Amino acid sequence: MNNSVANTGRLLWAGLRALALLTVLCGVLYPLAVTGVAQGLFHDKANGSEVTSGGRVVGSSLIGQRYLTKDGRPDLTWFQPRPSNGLGNNSVNTRYKLILSGATNLSGADPELVRQVKEAKASVVAANSTATYRVQPSAVPADAVTSSGSGLDPHISPAYAALQVHRVAERNHLSVARVRELVADHTDGRVLGFMGEPGVNVLELNIALRELTAGK
Repeated sequence: MNNSVANTGRLLWAGLRALALLTVLCGVLYPLAVTGVAQGLFHDKANGSEVTSGGRVVGSSLIGQRYLTKDGRPDLTWFQPRPSNGLGNNSVNTRYKLILSGATNLSGADPELVRQVKEAKASVVAANSTATYRVQPSAVPADAVTSSGSGLDPHISPAYAALQVHRVAERNHLSVARVRELVADHTDGRVLGFMGEPGVNVLELNIALRELTAGK
């Protein structure tokens, strides 16, 4: 009986020591080491890829955001992102909410998706046509009327950015050539020169646009 109690005590003590050791290693030292490496080598990414403007954080380069007027309409002074709420109605420039991250899961032939895309295309054409420039429906790229897989994509294609140039130039009293130059300066190429597609980060582009118009 005494031997049984002693053995049980030794096992419990060994288990407690193992628990304490693993808690320190896996619960304290390992997280500190990973955090230290991340902060030291990848400080920007470890902190959410924050984007600052005017000395304050205005967003993340990884998450899209809307540009709206006070009454909730798209603010056409700025470049607009692609449709966002994949789990909701796929209309133009609705809402970027992390809780709604995801795709519509509608097939390409689904009547509802077809309707949404047609409505979005009409909105894009109307919003981006100006007195001197008419957007052709055939020129509207896919990312202008569909959300990404996550519904939170911060990038648009160079084609969608180019489609918005005339409207942004007119609204901000800038030349079309200057706005095109701004888009070109903020167009990211393919990763390593061959992976993925070129893209334009809308947040970073609009920050540059704000700085440009503020200096006029």
